[in-house]
Amino acid sequence: MIKKLALYFTLVLLVGCSTVPLTGRRQLLLVSDAEVLALSDSSYHTYMATAVKSAKTTENARVTRVGKKLVTAVESYLRQQGLSAQINGYTWSFNLIKDTSVNAFCMPGGKIVVYEGILPVTLDDAGLAVVLGHEIAHAVAKHSSERMSQQLITNYGATTLSALMSTKSASTQKIAMTVFGLGAEMGVALPYSRKQEYEADRLGLIFMAMAGYDPALSISFWQRMSALSGKSSMPEFLSTHPSDVKRIANLKTLLPEAQTFYKK
Repeated sequence: MIKKLALYFTLVLLVGCSTVPLTGRRQLLLVSDAEVLALSDSSYHTYMATAVKSAKTTENARVTRVGKKLVTAVESYLRQQGLSAQINGYTWSFNLIKDTSVNAFCMPGGKIVVYEGILPVTLDDAGLAVVLGHEIAHAVAKHSSERMSQQLITNYGATTLSALMSTKSASTQKIAMTVFGLGAEMGVALPYSRKQEYEADRLGLIFMAMAGYDPALSISFWQRMSALSGKSSMPEFLSTHPSDVKRIANLKTLLPEAQTFYKK
């Protein structure tokens, strides 16, 4: 039995191992990009069918402008590194939603949503780049696919690899209900692990630097978020994230690396 389980997990690792760009971290991906993108697209359209788009012209333009600069920088980097396949099938879109929640997210496939409630904290283009860089990082690093894969292992860890794969399509749809938060109070917010959050922080700093925004400005943004969370209940954007103190301390250690990508 032990030998069979060892063989099973060896096969799983061989089938599903991938590497996160820039960080080089190995991750387990048992769910295909096509499956994740289809499920994400469905979730996104369901959400947008009831969401109210913001009528604020200047703020809408800012979300689109900053988002496009980040995406252009990320795509350029991945292309130069021969990693364009990492975002095959992505169709980027940028939306500002009339909602007072302090929140933003990027769905797998590049669907970016920003709530009006976070704009008083971002203040300017650089502050918004901190948020969008972080959320785009989750999508590029395929953190949602990784979470779904981990859940598959949890649910079917005692089965054979063939059984896991034969049930994967139905299983991923069920797991996506949790990963994408469908039907839950959180809407389409994705509760990532702390490891993934720290990785998105690192990638987000690099992405905003690539797009021409000073990554050092991320510190003041997170200090504003910290002050906000200290005054009232924790904003959704911070609900599954590392503590403010730990995050800011970690960001400071990441700045020297990110600055190497920053060109004024």
